[in-house]
Amino acid sequence: MKTRNINTDYRWILHITLATFFMATFLNFFSDVSLKKSTTFAAFFILAGIVAIGIVFEIIGTAVMSGKEEPFHAMAAKKMYGAKHAIKLLRNANLVATFCYDLIGDISAIISGAALMSIIMKFPISGTKASIYTALFGGILSSVIIGGKAIAKSIGMLKSQTIVYWTGVVLAWLEKNLGINILPDYKNNRRKKRK
Repeated sequence: MKTRNINTDYRWILHITLATFFMATFLNFFSDVSLKKSTTFAAFFILAGIVAIGIVFEIIGTAVMSGKEEPFHAMAAKKMYGAKHAIKLLRNANLVATFCYDLIGDISAIISGAALMSIIMKFPISGTKASIYTALFGGILSSVIIGGKAIAKSIGMLKSQTIVYWTGVVLAWLEKNLGINILPDYKNNRRKKRK
């Protein structure tokens, strides 16, 4: 029985682990400070933003996992801006999925839970009433996150080529203008054609 060759970039895994630690620490600190100083309305707005970030990256991760590389070769041949980076995304689909689902997705879910607790603490309630509010808002938040991710997966699959292309455009802009090269370049790593 043949085994599949899977690209495992241990250096990238180390980088993503360290990035998760620093990003989670910074965002937890930032959200905690922001929420404590903000009004209740502003706090809910910040919470919505955190949830939205997780959903957007869910869309990108799904699009990259379900996207096809072949159409972008013609675009790259025509030197369309972002096409080469779109191919790069697809050839690093496993790393992109880890970044989108595990790093951004999980961090946003954890921070949104902590943010919700900070919001509930703003209400002048205690005891059983506080527990009811925590359970109710926690249920609503969980429903929004899970429902949002379900919708995100559908969007990511239906519009995969468009999403991958525009994500490639963003990566190309970051590399050209800020010198940020996020993904390793596997020139010989061609994804198998899907039937």
